[in-house]
Amino acid sequence: MSRHAVLHQAAACCLTYPDASFHDDLPLLREATAGLRGRPVRLLRGFLDHAEATPRAELAAHYVRVFDFKNRRSLYLTWWTDGDTRRRGMSLVRLKETYRAHGLDFADGDELPDFLPAVLEFSARAGTDTLLRRHRPALELLRLSLADCETPYAAVLAAVCATLPGASPKDRAAARAMARGGPPREDVGLEPFGPHVPETTGVPR
Repeated sequence: MSRHAVLHQAAACCLTYPDASFHDDLPLLREATAGLRGRPVRLLRGFLDHAEATPRAELAAHYVRVFDFKNRRSLYLTWWTDGDTRRRGMSLVRLKETYRAHGLDFADGDELPDFLPAVLEFSARAGTDTLLRRHRPALELLRLSLADCETPYAAVLAAVCATLPGASPKDRAAARAMARGGPPREDVGLEPFGPHVPETTGVPR
């Protein structure tokens, strides 16, 4: 497994809900990344330090606050470019087709194929960052939103983005330009493209 594949697999684990299995896997993530060097792995290890030092209940509550009630911090990549529109359905179909083309069927279950941990796991197993590059604008917008709320999860996104070619956009204007306009107009009101979304708004599924 390549250096980036190892990092993508580790990032996938870091971005899942921190249940008992997550905490059991922390030593394995340390071991898997032990021989890696460079900025991406340093960022990821910073998050691992935080996860190991934070009480389990506190880390779980923080995950829910960051990802489950904020559309502007959605882990569902097509939301950032398609919003809640019919076009998103086609994007999800294309994702499934990409999985199948690499011999990896995406089983319909609790998550959608654009769920970032699933995309990262695909990248690790298939040995290609095709999907991450395709959804680079979404990754960068999510990275900026996580940095804005000063969550340790921002380091995980920064690590992933640092494995992709070219420099990351420094602000939302540059990220929007990369996204060529962002979500469709019928999604007005969704951060980071419009006014603040109330905290009770759920992540699109």
